[in-house]
Amino acid sequence: MQPIATPTPWGLGPTPRWTETLRDRSQVVIRPIRPSDAVMEREFIESLSPQSRRYRFLGDVHHPSDDLIEHLTRLDYAHDVAFAAVVPDGRAEKFVGVGRYSTSADVRACECAVTVLDDWQHKGLGVILMTHLIDLARAHHIKRMWSIDSADNTAMSDLARFLGFQRGPDPDDRTQVIHNLWL
Repeated sequence: MQPIATPTPWGLGPTPRWTETLRDRSQVVIRPIRPSDAVMEREFIESLSPQSRRYRFLGDVHHPSDDLIEHLTRLDYAHDVAFAAVVPDGRAEKFVGVGRYSTSADVRACECAVTVLDDWQHKGLGVILMTHLIDLARAHHIKRMWSIDSADNTAMSDLARFLGFQRGPDPDDRTQVIHNLWL
């Protein structure tokens, strides 16, 4: 069976998939998120610990709305990009991490976010997801990536520093910081 042709930043054609090995030698497949992933996206968000959900959404999101799930899975791939790290789960796949970015109106900058299931953290998956996003942003001539994060999210701060992001205060909210990476 031929892969379904879908518009992606890579053109019309088969959806790319990358197999990556984590620090613990487990493997994940990184692939773009598509509209048919709505159920897996919801399950992923609901499987996060309350703290991880708060860090991801900068607030309480216990059960994501249908509108939020649609927003997170129906991407134009010209302005919004999202990759899922998936592992086999019976006959299906399961999301264990998600990385995404959304560009500014002038497409010169993008806001990014990465989230990893709690039991998959500290294996290098966040670095892998962000590296895929950074590489794609550079290929599309995006000049700056930024992330707004909770000031107490030390894991994100460590990841951002490792990847070369600079940390600064959020002028609108002292409980948050902004990480910037010039590409």
